[in-house]
Amino acid sequence: MTFVRIGGVPHHVETDGSGPVCILSQGLGLCWFDWDPVVPLLAPHRTVVRFDRPGLGLSAPACAMPTLEGEAERIGQVLDALGLAGPVTLVGHSLAGFHCEAFARRHPARVAGLVLVDASIEERPRVRKAAAARDACTRACGAALARAGVARALGPALRRAAVRASRHRGGDPAPDALVRAVYGTSRVFRAVIAENARYHDQAAELAALRRAGPLPSGLPVTVLAADPGDRYSARWLTRQRALATELDAAYWISAPAGHMVMLDRPRDVADAILATG
Repeated sequence: MTFVRIGGVPHHVETDGSGPVCILSQGLGLCWFDWDPVVPLLAPHRTVVRFDRPGLGLSAPACAMPTLEGEAERIGQVLDALGLAGPVTLVGHSLAGFHCEAFARRHPARVAGLVLVDASIEERPRVRKAAAARDACTRACGAALARAGVARALGPALRRAAVRASRHRGGDPAPDALVRAVYGTSRVFRAVIAENARYHDQAAELAALRRAGPLPSGLPVTVLAADPGDRYSARWLTRQRALATELDAAYWISAPAGHMVMLDRPRDVADAILATG
């Protein structure tokens, strides 16, 4: 277990394996241990870096609300703090797909490949108004709920329910003590609320980056879409395929799998990473 200080905030980082570097970034409200089934499959071939965004996992609380630019730059700052300067494969799950794609667009020389694991998609995002007022309201609501003890009382159960709903089959494999220690804290509860509140803003920021120009020519990109085989699958896969077309990416389907692909089919995730960069 390692902690690196970025912008004055201690960030929890885990590094495993050896070889070319890949950095795994998890979706909204998740943390480092959600990649646990994938890491042993990658570690013999890659140096695998996982980190917790501020407030999540074991990282200290954030100093500011999340932005796409800030989260993209955080990836580079984590790598710099670890002394990993060479081109890396970026792996972004769900919301973190925004962050990894943004980093690839802003720092193409530092990227060997990009893998989007059931990444978030917003085809027509709009910049939402009154950001300062919304942020103040978000912080106030988070603080009030934390003072009321909601995090300790409901945080672990909400985590378990969200993971269970996001899998094709099965519950949350994380140990009870770990889930309670992480998701029973007001720090994590408030970070989840903040990420959710800023989700659409980050989607709009990414849309602006895409309009500014394409990804670097020749960059290997893979879109790995989850297919749980339910009534919503066809529409979701159509949207994921459209994303792959937009990014000139290879298109893989993981089936049967829910949104937590790394738990349902970790081998699919590892294979996509190893094939991409």
